[in-house]
Amino acid sequence: MTAMSAFRARPKSTKQQKFSLLLFITLLVGFSSPLMSWAALPGEEGWKAPLGLNANSLVIPKDNPLTKEKIELGKLLFFDKRLSKNNTIACGSCHLPSQAFTDGQPVSTGIHRLQGGRSAPTAINRLFSTAQFWDGRAATLEEQSTGPFVSPVEHGFANHDELVAKLNTIEGYKALFQQVFQGPITKTRIGQAIASFQRTLLSGNSPYDQFNSGKDQSALSANAQKGLALFRGKALCFTCHSAANFTDEKFHNLGVDWDSDHVDLGRYTVTKEPKDMGAFKTPTLREIARTAPYMHDGRFGTLRQVVDFYDQGGIANPQKDPFMQPLKLSNREKENLVEFLQSLSGEGWQMEPPTKFPK
Repeated sequence: MTAMSAFRARPKSTKQQKFSLLLFITLLVGFSSPLMSWAALPGEEGWKAPLGLNANSLVIPKDNPLTKEKIELGKLLFFDKRLSKNNTIACGSCHLPSQAFTDGQPVSTGIHRLQGGRSAPTAINRLFSTAQFWDGRAATLEEQSTGPFVSPVEHGFANHDELVAKLNTIEGYKALFQQVFQGPITKTRIGQAIASFQRTLLSGNSPYDQFNSGKDQSALSANAQKGLALFRGKALCFTCHSAANFTDEKFHNLGVDWDSDHVDLGRYTVTKEPKDMGAFKTPTLREIARTAPYMHDGRFGTLRQVVDFYDQGGIANPQKDPFMQPLKLSNREKENLVEFLQSLSGEGWQMEPPTKFPK
């Protein structure tokens, strides 16, 4: 009996159906998911956030509650290159687990090796995020999850109907969508599944979290502790990189791009508000040591270069945020600040991508 025929012969009770689906997916994709050992999912009673993260700040839409089955389906979709026009690009092509779910490039490369104009931000800790993309054009993670499929320089589909039609040629996906959603493949359900998977990519329990919680006062070096004091004080970093996820979820103009012939207008392209000209979303600093290069155009290859940029007060332009002023940090202070930033590397997101997909 084949795996597919065994799947079609599943028991009829809800509990048995869920167990059979999980078993089928595990056999189908050939990997062991850490989700299988979770006692509860984010948002469920009994779930514990990784140390340092705020379990009261989750962003999970009421119409898309997390389920293990949906997460596992989203994981397959995230890494399957058949979700591109010519089978060469997956979401995981620009959000690599080995690169803390970025791609290590100044700007991302999509279908036919075409390049966009912005760096790929990390997919980690999207569970705590609202507006997505550097310019916030996607109001939800579900919307973000389907946007790149119809970009001519990313996945290359002419429209979402073309994507849905292609997935409908894969019997394994048709069966999985029917089981997970009790219905056919749709754009909305694709987005819901991929968003659900992304919400499980968490980073916490870093050396900073160990120190800040009082659990291990030796987790931060003396220099990193000095960097933390700078981060919260003289360096003004905490002004925007605030709260547990080290982002205020807002948009700011730092002057990046205003020294070039082409200025990316950022948030302004979405709102058409003059105040948003050249403003970009504050990224999380979780895993920042692993997600170079930095800024929306990937112009800086090291954290020290980023610190130098802030120290000089950014680049002058009509809409630059008033907090972007010269900091006058010493060389030692800059080194301490970088050492603190390196302490924000944690755990909870590390994983191996699937190697087998539905047929």
